[in-house]
Amino acid sequence: MGGWTVRDIPGLRGRRAVVTGANSGIGYHTALQLARHGASVVLACRSAERGQAAFDRMRAAAPDADLVLGSLDLADLASVRTFADRHGGEPLDILVNNAGVMALPRRSTADGFEMQFGTNHLGHFALTGLLLDALRSAASLRGPARVVTVTSAFAWTGRLSFDDLQGERRYRKWSAYSQAKLANLIFAKELDRRVRELTSVAAHPGYAATNLQQAGPRMQGSSLMEKATGLGNALMAQSAAEGALPSLYAATSPDVEGGACYGPRLLQYRGSPAKVVTPPQADRAGLGERLWDVSEALTGVAYAPAPA
Repeated sequence: MGGWTVRDIPGLRGRRAVVTGANSGIGYHTALQLARHGASVVLACRSAERGQAAFDRMRAAAPDADLVLGSLDLADLASVRTFADRHGGEPLDILVNNAGVMALPRRSTADGFEMQFGTNHLGHFALTGLLLDALRSAASLRGPARVVTVTSAFAWTGRLSFDDLQGERRYRKWSAYSQAKLANLIFAKELDRRVRELTSVAAHPGYAATNLQQAGPRMQGSSLMEKATGLGNALMAQSAAEGALPSLYAATSPDVEGGACYGPRLLQYRGSPAKVVTPPQADRAGLGERLWDVSEALTGVAYAPAPA
């Protein structure tokens, strides 16, 4: 049947990459394949224990890989700044904004943001801005750096509620998730418009079996829903390795178009990666600019203009 696979990833020796949420699921397989193809990869992980376990597993799978383990909690802007200070001093060719949380009971980040919007969007917005100099440095040496922001098909049902972004007046976990994933998509498009030295794209995995689906039910103490989502993963989802293909295509293919989104070819559900249609609201006039202004105000991270 054909289709793009990891065998089509070009050689990446001399390139440097950061993958958030690299300790499991889509992020793990994205980082593993980038490293197998020669990139020096920073595994940006919240949990030191799970990050070390992933590092050890990746090292066993790819003994010659150039790997660095980094500590990053996207739900804490102080952690984001510390990570950028430690890992932003060298040219950065590929940034994969992958980490995320899904359909949680209402929780707040260290900075008081609703957890899904704060982690999935604001944390990555801040991280990208703080790594912008490193991305521009790589672009000046080797051509446009690549920023991949992982969204979801749930963006189709998303709406940016600017009058209640943090869900303080009304919170529904799936609506909050859809809002955050729509924000990821809008951010990817707006970044590509604003920063010409980068190629910014979005990617989504379709329905892939990861630990995200069961995290929400586990936090709510619903063992029945946790078992049900696990069964759904086993029966209907593609593997996490297959789910990582759109991210890998977006990060490495020479055919990628800035501002586009890449997902599974078959109904955006499963299959080899391809450019996919995005929801109309993602291109609504002025929405990207408004989200950008709000994100800068909330995070305190302003994207500096390119040097003259």
